[in-house]
Amino acid sequence: MTDKKKRGAPRGNQNARKHGFYSQVLDEAEKLQLDEARSVEGIDEEIAILRVKLLQLIDEHPDRIDMQVIAANTIARLIRTRFNISAGQKKSLKEAITRVLTEIAVPLGIKAFIQK
Repeated sequence: MTDKKKRGAPRGNQNARKHGFYSQVLDEAEKLQLDEARSVEGIDEEIAILRVKLLQLIDEHPDRIDMQVIAANTIARLIRTRFNISAGQKKSLKEAITRVLTEIAVPLGIKAFIQK
């Protein structure tokens, strides 16, 4: 029986980052920015940046209403996405607390008010 060699790069390999599809179109500064951007969680910073850029666009190109509308719509979509994520997280937290109360507190004889 012959051992088949595993295909692909070893786990943790950074070749895709250094030599990947987009590496040819990014300069070194952009590659560093890309690494930083990968570490950002959430979309609050993107919303804030787009707001600043929208104000800049309005100031520098007041006649480009089309671009301003696109930027404003993008901000609105991101805010809706953020709210939906937050609402989903709140629902998950509420479900987790309810589960704890019903599975642990109630069998122990602790009475709890569970609002549905």
